[in-house]
Amino acid sequence: MRRNKWLSVALGLLSLSTLTQCFTDNQNEGQRLYAANCQSCHMEDGSGLRSLIPPLAGADYLQQHRQQLPCLTRHGVEGPMVVNGIEYNRAMPGAEQLGADEITNLLNYIQTSFGNSNPRYTIQEVEKLLEACPPHYD
Repeated sequence: MRRNKWLSVALGLLSLSTLTQCFTDNQNEGQRLYAANCQSCHMEDGSGLRSLIPPLAGADYLQQHRQQLPCLTRHGVEGPMVVNGIEYNRAMPGAEQLGADEITNLLNYIQTSFGNSNPRYTIQEVEKLLEACPPHYD
């Protein structure tokens, strides 16, 4: 009887420690990462900055270049790009410090925010795409 009581207490403590993980702020990580890494240029609403910084809101580039987005996010990009029929030619710095899980959350936030309803990434997909980044991105 006494053994069952200790076992119950141990299981209860284990359940509580597991339960606290349910209340983390990970569900908003993509939005937090966007605010920390992208928002200053692409704006809070993803509208971009006039003819200097391309928009993310309703951007056809997100759909047409899905395979390249993890590499662009991590390593940045230089050279011209066309978004919604407008050419932009301003370098974007990479976010080299972000892990594959963070890039996944960030891209999923962008793909499903600002009026976008693009398919979400899985972490396995992002890891695979990051491994295949062209050499000039390394």
